[in-house]
Amino acid sequence: MPTNEERILAALIYGISFFTAFIGPIVIWLLKKDDSKFVDSHGREYLNFLISYTVYGIITAVLCVVLIGFLIVPVLALAMFIFTIIAAIRAYEGKTYRIPFVFRIL
Repeated sequence: MPTNEERILAALIYGISFFTAFIGPIVIWLLKKDDSKFVDSHGREYLNFLISYTVYGIITAVLCVVLIGFLIVPVLALAMFIFTIIAAIRAYEGKTYRIPFVFRIL
């Protein structure tokens, strides 16, 4: 069972991503990954999420040339927002969460 500090830091990885998409979460993860397996797993999950959805964003931008991408952009943005909030809640509850449609690279 993760401690209260670990749960808060794991949830903060997702929460701070609304303000700093990359720098904030990576700093928290790098500082605490050796101390806590729980924070490490959520940090890895967030970075995989960021990489995957960046790739999806690039593909969507390319598809905007043929106009179908404009339909996908709001769906992708909404999915990113919802999955980030769900992951933050699960982290605060002390549970691991696997974000859907994410490539597991790290």
